[in-house]
Order: sequence, then C-alpha cells, then structure tokens
Amino acid sequence: MNDKVVPLLKPRSDLGIRTLSSVAMMSVAIVAIWLGGFAFMALVIAIGLGVLFEFAKLVLGFAHSLQARMFWLLGGAIYVGLACFSLILFSAPVFGMTPAIMLIAAVIGTDVGAYFAGRSIGGPKIAPRISPSKTWSGLLGGMIGAGLMMVIIQAGIYTFRGGDAGDGDVYLAYGWFRLMLTGAALAVVAQMGDFFESWMKRRAGVKDSGRLIPGHGGLFDRTDGLIAVAFAAGVVTLYQTVAAS
Repeated sequence: MNDKVVPLLKPRSDLGIRTLSSVAMMSVAIVAIWLGGFAFMALVIAIGLGVLFEFAKLVLGFAHSLQARMFWLLGGAIYVGLACFSLILFSAPVFGMTPAIMLIAAVIGTDVGAYFAGRSIGGPKIAPRISPSKTWSGLLGGMIGAGLMMVIIQAGIYTFRGGDAGDGDVYLAYGWFRLMLTGAALAVVAQMGDFFESWMKRRAGVKDSGRLIPGHGGLFDRTDGLIAVAFAAGVVTLYQTVAAS
C-alpha cells in the first residue's frame, strides 16, 4: 500500500485575469474621457444601468416584502441615477470635463492611498463586521491620496489649458489647500459608499455584486466609491441651485 501523501494543488492565482480586466476597464474609461461628449455619456449610462441591475439583485436577496423591495429599488434608482446625472452634467462642454475628471481622480487617489497605507501600516479596523479589510490607516491614506491626486490633476489641467508652469505654480499657491481638503472629504464619502455596498452584499449573503468583470466581481463592486462621490456632488449641486434661485 502506498502511503505517500500527495500534496494539495495550490489554487491558481487570478492575478493575470485581474490585471487584464483592469487594463481593459482603464482603457475604455480613458478613451471615453478623452473623447468626452456622447462617448462619455454613453459609458456612464451603460455602467449606471448595469449597477442598477446589480443593485436590484442585492435588494431581492435581503428585502422580502413588496413594500421593502419597492422602497429599496426607488432609493437605488435615485442614488445611482443622480450619480450618473452628476457625472454627465459635470462633463458638459461648459465645464470641459474638468469636474468629472476631478471626481474620478479623487476616487482613484482614495483607492491607491488606502491600499498602500492599509498594507504598510495596518492597525485597527473601521467596521470589521461590514468590511474586514478596511482600516483607519487606510482611510487616512485614502484621504491624503485623494487630496494629492486632485492637486496634481487640477494643476495639470490648469497648466495645459491656461498657461505655463508658472501659472500652475501660482494656482497651487492659492488653491492647493482647498483641493486637499476637498479630496479628503471625497475620500470619506467614497469609503462610505464602499461600506454601503459591502453592507448590502452581507445582507444578501453574496461575496460580489455580480460576475461581469473577471477577477473583480460586478460593476457595483468597482464603482461603489465613485457612485457615492458623484451622488454627494449631485446633492450639493442641487442644494446650491435651489438656494440660489
């Protein structure tokens, strides 16, 4: 009898497929942002419809009464709809894509800063029952990352459109602190959006909101922070519009 123990095969890493998916997503987003106009609008609408579909599936997983489902679906339509409207509005020709790019940049800076700070520093968890991987150090890193990204992007856009490097330096001398604070605030909002989606998934008993993006889950998984940030920007814009009228 052969008693030799056969080692268990290690599961294949999904790093390759995750990388390819990330490259594909970033390529589509960059092209849409570069083209602007109807290309960016079409991308936002397509993603918004996909997120709404995944949102509805999560709701059906934990809301069992008709009233609860209607309440959640209406809330999801407002939440995702206003976020998409804000991104489309902020990409209008009068803005020249700048506000939309800034919101997207803030979310990217949040993710990058939170990842590196969370991995290198670690520490206490923010809400372990909802999202076990999120730490206070990661949140701080995300706030710093978002602020820096907004400063860098805004300085680049200002210099590219309006003048030379000297003009960019002058703008930063007067506006960088405000941009840092705005980025930090948006990072907190993005984190709240991440927690909200994680909470929904836990209530629905699923790991991912969908399987559309190989190695990444669903569209809601990838855009939860951006949707929260764009929704908050839309609420502020509506408030300012009503207050000014």
